[in-house]
Amino acid sequence: MLSKTLAEAAAWEFVNENKIDMVVLNPAVVAGPLLQPEVNKSVQSILNLINGIPFPNKSYGWVNVKDVANAHIHAYEIASASGRYCLAERVAHYSEVAKILLNLYPSLQISDKCEDEEPYITTYEISKEKAKSLGIEFTPLEVSLKETVESFRKKKIIDF
Repeated sequence: MLSKTLAEAAAWEFVNENKIDMVVLNPAVVAGPLLQPEVNKSVQSILNLINGIPFPNKSYGWVNVKDVANAHIHAYEIASASGRYCLAERVAHYSEVAKILLNLYPSLQISDKCEDEEPYITTYEISKEKAKSLGIEFTPLEVSLKETVESFRKKKIIDF
């Protein structure tokens, strides 16, 4: 993560020195259908939940991969697009993600246990206003999680 932060800082320095425009899209944890055949880091945590592993005591922003793709297209096509855009449908604690998955797939053995006994990390808000200026209508987390699980099934990563 530090390397991404440093790379963006260097890019902004270059932009400011050369008086050019730049758009930066910062997606949250990306979920939804997989294009690649293997599980990437973003969706590994969802697979861990499906496999009954206790969830981490963490809260993250979540965004659908198709929303990220649309944001890239719109940022290119909209001349007024400029600056940084945070892409997140919402922030959710992993306990909420586990509950959503269990509601969608009640036959799965999704753990309702956190990996530690500490109070849950709080969630926070990420403004969607700037991203909405690109014409992005975020896909609900419930849909993103369902698309992820169905993609796992289609690629035979899971079988139930």
